[in-house]
Amino acid sequence: MKLGHVIYKVNDLDRAVEEYTAKGFTVEYGKAKNSSNALIYFAEGPYFELLGSTGMPGFAKQVFRLFGKGAFIDRLDAWDRAEEGLIGLALENDRLDIEQEQKILDEAKLTYLKGRSGRTDPKGRRIRFRGIFPDDMQLPVLSSTFNVDVRPPEGYVHPNGIKGIKGVAFGTRQELIPVIRRLCDDEGLTLFEGKGVKDVEFEYAAKPADPET
Repeated sequence: MKLGHVIYKVNDLDRAVEEYTAKGFTVEYGKAKNSSNALIYFAEGPYFELLGSTGMPGFAKQVFRLFGKGAFIDRLDAWDRAEEGLIGLALENDRLDIEQEQKILDEAKLTYLKGRSGRTDPKGRRIRFRGIFPDDMQLPVLSSTFNVDVRPPEGYVHPNGIKGIKGVAFGTRQELIPVIRRLCDDEGLTLFEGKGVKDVEFEYAAKPADPET
């Protein structure tokens, strides 16, 4: 697996979209109407998610809890209640299934919720993928690749000169670091003993050489 996306909680999604657009990013809402998130895609590597809320109604959360999926809802509640800032990390593979990652968690005797998800984005693309939400919130979310390519064209650079995310620092418990390393071989992921995403390093396009004078 590689770095999939970084989740940044915002207090006001519409305002955040305006602010990040003003910072020179190309931002698009997750859905055409009533979107709970917005996304900053790059031609390569992980994308950046602005999360207003998880979008799951309270009654749906209660149903999940009734069916023994309380750990999954604990993660969603933590995201919904979080202060503005970096709150989560997702890892992504290059396949349409998530079976190999499930096997690694099973071998480590780690529990999780596995399921399918999807949405129709503002461009009319029907995006589908499979995901795993580990019960332990100090593990990242795991995802298959999307069924459609949502990235901008190769070589795309945002108006501010940023072409991608170069690295992410993620803190977790010491005993979980080997599991994450088995799941993810991305050189851009730095793991340390701690809690949560602490730093995201953006990568700028090479500055063109100054013309000779």
